Amino acid sequence: MKVSLKNTPVVNLSNIDPEDVSDVLLKIERSFNIRFTDEDLTHVKTFGAMCDMVVNKVKQVQSDSCTTQQAFYKLRNAINAKKPIEKCDLKPQTKLCELFPRDNRIEVVADLENEMGLHMNLLRPKPGVVWAFSVALLASVTVSFMFGIIGYIGMVISITGLILAGKFGRELKVKTLGDLSEKIAREHFLKCRRDASTVNRAEVADKVKELFADYLHVEPTSLRKEARFA
Repeated sequence: MKVSLKNTPVVNLSNIDPEDVSDVLLKIERSFNIRFTDEDLTHVKTFGAMCDMVVNKVKQVQSDSCTTQQAFYKLRNAINAKKPIEKCDLKPQTKLCELFPRDNRIEVVADLENEMGLHMNLLRPKPGVVWAFSVALLASVTVSFMFGIIGYIGMVISITGLILAGKFGRELKVKTLGDLSEKIAREHFLKCRRDASTVNRAEVADKVKELFADYLHVEPTSLRKEARFA
């Protein structure tokens, strides 16, 4: 069934924090091994133009092979190298919580990243922990105006807590092996491919859209060609 775009509002990218957009552009550069110049970005006014520019900058030889499928195979082989599992038991719908037990999840994910030669950015702290330290940080900033050193100590503790929470977080950002394959394919497009000298250009614009949607937390259907940058 086709999804109607008539009633889907177009994201006004000019309303997005420029720093957030810059962060997404860095992710695109890393994924496709390209570089944007100031002149490139000056002439890009719409999301469609951005996608076209990325496609044009990717110079690898065209190949119709699916990058997400290759990411899945790469991920499956890496898991099998670290923990012998029948390949037929590793499917796109396989739950990550079954592959990465919580008690040693950080170590298992780190070993898998080393095996694959890329960073999956898979783990995060519990939202409640982040919320608590964020509230404490805001409260400490307020207190610092009245009580000085007490507020500054609270700020240091809160910031340290957020850093440690991010470093030792064990919550999974995605749920299945298929979801993780898609995540890796958009964040490490060329590294996922068996032959990094090839690229499937038909996929590039979709991966750019997925990166914007994932990082900016917007619906992919609202990122249409006419969406405008500042």
